[in-house]
Amino acid sequence: MNWLSKSLSLCVLMHNSKRTGIDEAQPLPIRNLVLALPTVSVCSLYAQKIMTLDIGDYAPEFTLPNADGESIDLKRFRGQWVVLYFYPRDNTPGCTKEACGFRDQYETYRTEQVVILGVSGDDSKSHQKFINKQNLPFQLLSDLDFNVAKSYEAYGPKKFMGKEYEGIYRHSFLIDPDGKLAKIYRKVKAADHATDVLQDLELLRK
Repeated sequence: MNWLSKSLSLCVLMHNSKRTGIDEAQPLPIRNLVLALPTVSVCSLYAQKIMTLDIGDYAPEFTLPNADGESIDLKRFRGQWVVLYFYPRDNTPGCTKEACGFRDQYETYRTEQVVILGVSGDDSKSHQKFINKQNLPFQLLSDLDFNVAKSYEAYGPKKFMGKEYEGIYRHSFLIDPDGKLAKIYRKVKAADHATDVLQDLELLRK
């Protein structure tokens, strides 16, 4: 057994201990074999793996303020299809294209009884300006501490013009009426996204 296998085995045992309620202070058969190994980073990778969202998982619940300061719960839309899209920032070129795409297709979404929710780290005042400027007919929510974006794995390291920083990824999620993830979009083309989601929705409803 190589060091990676040993480390992952320890991570599995530790994870199972938490899941089943076994006392982690109890001796683990493999513990002495890997004490000197770099298990922390490996366990982090393992934790990321077991936490990865997948189609069929329940969408993480949240409550966030909209542009009017009203608290919006995801669970209020149970029984409806929901497009939840994360975007980096109000009034930037790519985010404007994406938002206007949903605006231009909004009547089709409304006819299909699909809710559209946009989420970024901007505050309610910024959202209100963005909505007014672009005549957006759907709600934008403020994730000021990025906790919701993190729960959807839509936040992390980014690079722009050679500079590295952390921020929101342009990721989207199509949530079915049961509150489960029906489609996950990790690579989004801002200008075409609204059309792509409608096409996928039609296929999923068949």
